[in-house]
Amino acid sequence: MSRLPGVEPPEQVVCHVDIDCFYAACERLREPQLEDEPIVVGMGYESGETHGAVATASYEAREYGVESAMPISEALDRLPRRGEANDAEGTGFYRPVDMEFYESVSDDVREVLHSAAETVRIVSIDEAYLDLDGISWTDAGTFGRSLKRDIETAAGVRASVGIAPDMTTAKLASEADKPDGLVVVDPDEVRSFLASIAVESLHGVGPVTAEALHDMGYDTAGEIAAADASVFVEAFGERGRDLHAQARGEDERTVEPRGRPKSLSSESAFVESTTDRTRKHEKIETLAMDVTERAAAKDALYKTIGIKVVQPPFDVHTRSRSLSGPIDDPELTETIARELLAEFEDEPVRKLGVRLSNLSFDEREQATIAEWERDDARVTEPFEQRQYGRKSERRQTELSRFE
Repeated sequence: MSRLPGVEPPEQVVCHVDIDCFYAACERLREPQLEDEPIVVGMGYESGETHGAVATASYEAREYGVESAMPISEALDRLPRRGEANDAEGTGFYRPVDMEFYESVSDDVREVLHSAAETVRIVSIDEAYLDLDGISWTDAGTFGRSLKRDIETAAGVRASVGIAPDMTTAKLASEADKPDGLVVVDPDEVRSFLASIAVESLHGVGPVTAEALHDMGYDTAGEIAAADASVFVEAFGERGRDLHAQARGEDERTVEPRGRPKSLSSESAFVESTTDRTRKHEKIETLAMDVTERAAAKDALYKTIGIKVVQPPFDVHTRSRSLSGPIDDPELTETIARELLAEFEDEPVRKLGVRLSNLSFDEREQATIAEWERDDARVTEPFEQRQYGRKSERRQTELSRFE
């Protein structure tokens, strides 16, 4: 991007992370044999049925014309279920949405993101922005490769990453080389990068706006950027001014977290699965210390203490205990976490986590330990009482967004 003499390039280095076909990737975690196979994950869909809508389709399924928001019945016309045709070629696997499991995997990704950058803006279950304060453009590519590797190691899913001087360009960069892509757009390359971007890819441009732009003779961001902003203001109002600025890479937004966290967690995997009680207890102690320190740094109290246990190959179990009021007590947190772990002391474990939820940022008056001991409500109960390797008994039938 050309700049006037004396004008400094933007100081921001923004990273956009987008997990590729997230729901399908999660299903492959549980069923590795689905790797490279067409997968359709349905919202409001049950196994063997034809109702519901496509929440996401793997890239292999998209080759058959299956798209997000498409009715399952139409998807089945284009890609029959495996087993319903004599020839496996041209058939695919259909799975119902399992949000509990997907959120568990998303938690693993978020742990990596929060470890990689101090400021993280979570956009959705599979998408986030990072402010790479302190990372130079020379090191941006190295950072991106390391981040992708850490996400795959910790969560078992692949991410596409875009790094650029602004949030809009970073998002477009993450989409430019999917799947499993990494695109770094230096400040001086923003305009040239955006030049060939189709108008449909710009934020806020739906089918109606895209058709209007094509009718006006604008097919790419570069063509919009070269025109006068007044053309688009006249056609679309103030939204047109934003569209013109976006096409020129002019986005002054900064990466800021959205609201306060609903929970805090700390997780860590063993090099190999273990049944050693001592190693498990040591891990729980370290995780409890880490997550309570983070809660204290955020001035957060917590009412629910939970653990996450991952057993091979990828069976996820969660257990929790809720107290009668919010606390800030690392010692009690460790004690409860150890008690919850007792159920799995002799079981093989590949990963452990400690989670604090029901957070409070306003209540600073804590009840005493004696009050907890008098509280009959202090009973162990799973907050997600299920094993993710089994069929979920409860499916979310409405999603706020499609992938």
